[in-house]
Amino acid sequence: MEIPYKKLNDETLQAVIEEFISREGTDYGEQEYDLSQKVQQVRNQLERGDIFLSYDPETQSCQLQPRRT
Repeated sequence: MEIPYKKLNDETLQAVIEEFISREGTDYGEQEYDLSQKVQQVRNQLERGDIFLSYDPETQSCQLQPRRT
């Protein structure tokens, strides 16, 4: 089930994004990014519609997932 990210208050969205980032692991790219930069990158992807927030009622968890076009 897709959850419109704009319906979440900012603190909740921030927590969801930070939890997602923390599962991502170590940076392996040429440039390392701090948490605030990573959060902004994820927010930009949400705004562009590249990813979306989904909720699974069975596991009662939410995920950020790529949008398949």
